[in-house]
Amino acid sequence: MTRTLLLILALPSAVAVAAEPPFAHGDAAAGKTLAERDCVACHARLFEGDAERIYTRPDHKVRSSAQLAAQIAYCNTQLGTQYFPEEEAHVGAYLNQRYYRFNP
Repeated sequence: MTRTLLLILALPSAVAVAAEPPFAHGDAAAGKTLAERDCVACHARLFEGDAERIYTRPDHKVRSSAQLAAQIAYCNTQLGTQYFPEEEAHVGAYLNQRYYRFNP
């Protein structure tokens, strides 16, 4: 009986965590600062001066919040920015808010 009650009580919190929006703990304003400082120049080089095109082109590769998080981690490694995980979450929050709008 006690185990069943504990499971019933724990279920709503597990559902709340699963339904948490992508990058919920990221700060979009901090992410914007990081993206402008570290990402824009590289993206502009790739797209003939139009850094936003990496996000807005029809054939963009990022189709989910998990893919966005993986891409941010990849760029972090490639650029050597040495972001902490929370800083990657900030960039994700900004990019999700500005371009992607992924839902949980």
